[in-house]
Amino acid sequence: MAQINKSTDYFDISTWTATTSAISNLGFSPDWVWIKSTDSANGHILFDTIRGANERLSSASSAAESTRTDELMSFDSNGYTLGSSGNTNDTNPFNASYVGWSWRGSDSSAVSNTDGSITSTVSANTTSGFSIVSYTGTGSNATVGHGLGVAPSWIVIKGRNQTEDWTTYHISTGNTKNVILNSTAVPDTSTTYWQDTSPTSSVFYLGSSTRPNTSGGTYIAYCFAEKTGFSKFGSYIANNDDGNGPFIYTGFKPAFVMIKGSTSTSTYKSWCMFDTTRQPFNVNAGKTLYANKDYPEGQRGQGTVSATIPAIDMLSNGFKIKVFNDEVNNGTNTFIYMAFAEAPLVGSNGVTAKAK
Repeated sequence: MAQINKSTDYFDISTWTATTSAISNLGFSPDWVWIKSTDSANGHILFDTIRGANERLSSASSAAESTRTDELMSFDSNGYTLGSSGNTNDTNPFNASYVGWSWRGSDSSAVSNTDGSITSTVSANTTSGFSIVSYTGTGSNATVGHGLGVAPSWIVIKGRNQTEDWTTYHISTGNTKNVILNSTAVPDTSTTYWQDTSPTSSVFYLGSSTRPNTSGGTYIAYCFAEKTGFSKFGSYIANNDDGNGPFIYTGFKPAFVMIKGSTSTSTYKSWCMFDTTRQPFNVNAGKTLYANKDYPEGQRGQGTVSATIPAIDMLSNGFKIKVFNDEVNNGTNTFIYMAFAEAPLVGSNGVTAKAK
């Protein structure tokens, strides 16, 4: 199996302004692109190669998939093409700045997968532990093949043809709970999400909930398996310390970290997004975005500017919380996280990795 010695061969981050017509600085052809305006309330928009370049979803909304021919025009060999500057779209209007997070899936066409009771269409990259899965719901207990060859630690699912919340499995919240991506809510518990059964090396489980499994509903799932030196999915317990919060070991310097409170009773439980492209120096603060909100950088998850904004340090072997804050370090609550590497300490084969 191929090894990951250079993180940007599989995940990378781009920024641009409204005068940009194409992103062409990636070292791969992306299969999943997540875009957000950094200085306006233009929404999060997500595109992938299975659904097609013109088909958009929003992480901050329960809305069904919509077709837009003026936003992401094509997936290219080293990036993607954007709609014309000034169009009434969410990728390139006048006088706006943007960030795009990109993941590499399969280097060939998506394939049919019959590992589960539901036949799925899968674009999988087993080296980086990422797959895109399309399937049609049955309304009853079922399994779906994901193509990774190892059990995923994070699965994000959205109904394409219906208005319904996002459904999320995370290894740290377990197989009895769903964490809603477009919400501040703490995880809710029901056997109807995952049948109280963890994903295996070949399939993930679906219950009868209409969120991930309406009969006849079409769905897209983004699946991630943890890979040494490249990705990490876990949780930490807050210590309520302002300036000396928990340190989280990942085994690499993160390029991207997303954090969500999973037990907090606070009103601030948004999905906080940090990266080293928009904020290359520590402390990484003041540029937080929220997966469940369309706010620009620097606003809290409830939409108000605050002196105690989320703040973390991106370190060579992990990240450290730098503030007492409801969204990342409150009480003794538990927070889940998702992290992707800028530079690993070692490659996934255990040898010294190449620089970014």
